[in-house]
Amino acid sequence: MKKIICLFAVAVLTLLWVPAQADTPSKNYVIGFYNLENLFDTYNDPAKNDEEFLPDGKNRWTDAKYRKKLHNMATVISTMAESNGVFHTILGVSEIENRLVLEDLVSQPEIARANYQIVHYDSPDARGIDVGLLYRPDQFAYLDSESIPFTFDSDIEFSMSEELQAGFKTRDILMVHGRIDGEDFAIYVAHLPSRVGGKGGDLRSRGAEIIYGHACGMMEKYPGIKIVVMGDMNDNPTDISMSQYLHGKENPSETGKDDFFSPFFSMLKKGYGSIAYRGEWSIYDLILVNETLLNAPDGGLKIKQVGKKGNYGVVFKRPFMITKSGQYKGYPFRTFSNGSFIGGYSDHFPTFIVVGK
Repeated sequence: MKKIICLFAVAVLTLLWVPAQADTPSKNYVIGFYNLENLFDTYNDPAKNDEEFLPDGKNRWTDAKYRKKLHNMATVISTMAESNGVFHTILGVSEIENRLVLEDLVSQPEIARANYQIVHYDSPDARGIDVGLLYRPDQFAYLDSESIPFTFDSDIEFSMSEELQAGFKTRDILMVHGRIDGEDFAIYVAHLPSRVGGKGGDLRSRGAEIIYGHACGMMEKYPGIKIVVMGDMNDNPTDISMSQYLHGKENPSETGKDDFFSPFFSMLKKGYGSIAYRGEWSIYDLILVNETLLNAPDGGLKIKQVGKKGNYGVVFKRPFMITKSGQYKGYPFRTFSNGSFIGGYSDHFPTFIVVGK
């Protein structure tokens, strides 16, 4: 009887898709993105605009606060692993100062057993923040990577003068090429230009255009390659940058060979959100996949529906990640509020997809 009960429990867990622990192979792979909201160290880097994040800076960024921030980020990542039953295979991140903060993050006791490896390049961003990628070497075989700069070589009519264009500095786009279960993947991680001051729509469209052009080149060079584009796009999936310049489609049925399927397109319409501003929810933390990953034949890796509602994406949140009271009740529980350290997590909720056979 005891054996029968155990077998029944295993069957239930399988139906709920609860894969094995991080060191056990799985045919389901979690690929996600998380904006870490200003993960800065406490050291002064003369090459970066990090003065606010120093012990004597505006944010009084002490070692204790930094360690609290690292613990909080690791707690969210480990909570996602507990929920999914497995650590992410790939986790793209943004708003990080440098490689050191990622090294400190992956060594946190909550996630150290995942043995995350790091891909990171320094970007010319004016604020001194970069994007990066964490991967599990037991599930992702790294091949090569590239840091793709932002350029203005485009037919887009920019509102910014050529003089301002020459001095414009933003995050590079990260491309990481590797294999999951023997299949070629290209992963793009982006943090497109900000909406501050109501500007940047043309810049975000240009960023999306750069990603799309590079991805098309990868698909030509590696026929059959599966592509995932992720990042803080500072735009919703319905905005022109994502729907036109990145060719993001709402439904699988309308996703052609040259398009990307945008899982969070329909989720935004259903009321999901990863970030809130002035009472309005948006999903800027997007993940898109190319048609090859969407419509892979049986036996190949493809994006899978997650949960009971039939969505292809997840906006991950738990009560401890949500502001409990006050003006921003219900919003993501962030690190700073009105310039004061409040010990939260991030002003964004993380998002992820699942690919499997």
